Amino acid sequence: MDRPRFHLAFPVNSLGEARAFYGGLLGCAEGRSSDEWVDFDFEGHQLVAHLAPAETGRATTNAVDGEAVPVRHFGLILGPAAWVALAARLRAARVDFIIEPQTRFAGGPGEQSTMFLLDPSGNALEFKAFADEAMIFAK
Repeated sequence: MDRPRFHLAFPVNSLGEARAFYGGLLGCAEGRSSDEWVDFDFEGHQLVAHLAPAETGRATTNAVDGEAVPVRHFGLILGPAAWVALAARLRAARVDFIIEPQTRFAGGPGEQSTMFLLDPSGNALEFKAFADEAMIFAK
């Protein structure tokens, strides 16, 4: 393995809804599964949706550049063209964004395109893109 990949396990209310959202809407290929969990290929990273309804739906936020950002979230940093394409696909699917596609930190260090949405179990996802990858960890 030349590059490390992350592995993230998270709770869901329904494996069927998880399959429809991650596999159908986001286009993540499905890997191994059982009656309790399912693996998804999240751009080469391993997501594992575990059936655990009692663990879903927590929604604490922090203010970031004037928006209420969910503290617990995960996502991907995409290239700008891929981000624009995903935003268009999500809008066409009539996804309810919790933070609409926008530019954050405009004109400053870390300027980025960002959007937030919830999966059917209330897990928050962020997709972002940087015009300049050197800004990913800029201070």
